[in-house]
Amino acid sequence: MAQSAGEAVPVAHGYRLVTFSTVGSTNREAMDRLKAGDPGRLWVFSPEQTAGKGRRGRAWATIRGNFAGSLALTVDAAPARAATLGFVAGLALRRALLRIVSTAAISLVLDGADALPADGQRSGGRGTGRIELKWPNDVVVDGAKLAGILLEAEPLSTGLLGVVIGIGVNVVSAPQDLPYPATSLADLGVRLEAELLLEALMEAWPDVYRVWSAPGGMEKIGREWLAGAAGVGGPVAVAVGGSVFRGRFETIDAEGRLMVVDDTGHRHAIAAGEVHFGVAAMARPEE
Repeated sequence: MAQSAGEAVPVAHGYRLVTFSTVGSTNREAMDRLKAGDPGRLWVFSPEQTAGKGRRGRAWATIRGNFAGSLALTVDAAPARAATLGFVAGLALRRALLRIVSTAAISLVLDGADALPADGQRSGGRGTGRIELKWPNDVVVDGAKLAGILLEAEPLSTGLLGVVIGIGVNVVSAPQDLPYPATSLADLGVRLEAELLLEALMEAWPDVYRVWSAPGGMEKIGREWLAGAAGVGGPVAVAVGGSVFRGRFETIDAEGRLMVVDDTGHRHAIAAGEVHFGVAAMARPEE
């Protein structure tokens, strides 16, 4: 659709879209607009981001061709409730990615692992190739990060909470200087423009958001999120501060906290931390 840079235009379901050829941070742009009185339901998109950030304040630059997008919302909810919108975003993004992947000739399992051998591995020692959600807000393929989600919230003068959901997806390439493995859609054999992913995401979001907004919606969101999650039922190590907590990833609760069962059978609710699953969870040194 034709528009001038910085000009918001209607898209669908009551949402609007503003695009930039390049931007410092889509999250910052979105929050600034909310604080200036924008009513929300605004997507901010750019194929290049120069001053973005990830979790824990890490720099997150988006080279041209990758995806940088943020959704600005105004919600009448407590911050703890609003924080669960990260799971809504994860589900919407996974749905969008699965829709795109279903039209691409690549070896990814779209839902579950029915196409895999009994040992869960493809020939040549490759992993499942399944697009999975990693608690709390990443999308991974075989443990390598494909996308990340960052929520920011600030109270507005209207009494509502301004929430910005930032989404970064490695479309054409993955960063090489990260402390964890990363991958891109191009690495997985998917060649597309970031704008196509934006269209799929804008189409997937409203249905998931409506479920979240309804009474008991987070329970339904949680069930679908777990169905597509990495590491459920397996060993997990969570680095919190200077210590590492180990156990078994059981589920998430209504607030989106990671529920971990320790060796004594006690359940622990974890609200934040760096998470490692499987072999990495068992081998990670306690620092």
